[in-house]
Amino acid sequence: QVQLVESGGGLVQPGGSLRLSCAASGCTFSRCAMGWFRQAPGKKRELVAAISRSGYISYADSVKGRFAVSRDNAKNTVYLQMNSLKPEDTAVYYCAAVLRYTMVVSEGQYDYWGQGTQVTVSS
Repeated sequence: QVQLVESGGGLVQPGGSLRLSCAASGCTFSRCAMGWFRQAPGKKRELVAAISRSGYISYADSVKGRFAVSRDNAKNTVYLQMNSLKPEDTAVYYCAAVLRYTMVVSEGQYDYWGQGTQVTVSS
């Protein structure tokens, strides 16, 4: 059983930065494709960024140039660095994992999910 635990969320002013972390246990992390998703109130959950086992990356258009995803296989952790935050980035952010080599962008293909961490961008 894979467990994912997100951390690093909080309240930040517009233009500020946060770094989210997702620690994985119960799996061989290096064999997993990872993704970050978010869900704002009243909206569907959407992909923010995905990273393959080998480091290929994809971003949602809304976060390109502002967010950066990375992974540290030695620490079983994936990160989401969020810069130039906007009020519309306010959401619960989720980490997801699937045992797959290639990058996965479809929410339905992920097998494991964290509990989510709240990010609020407000002045």
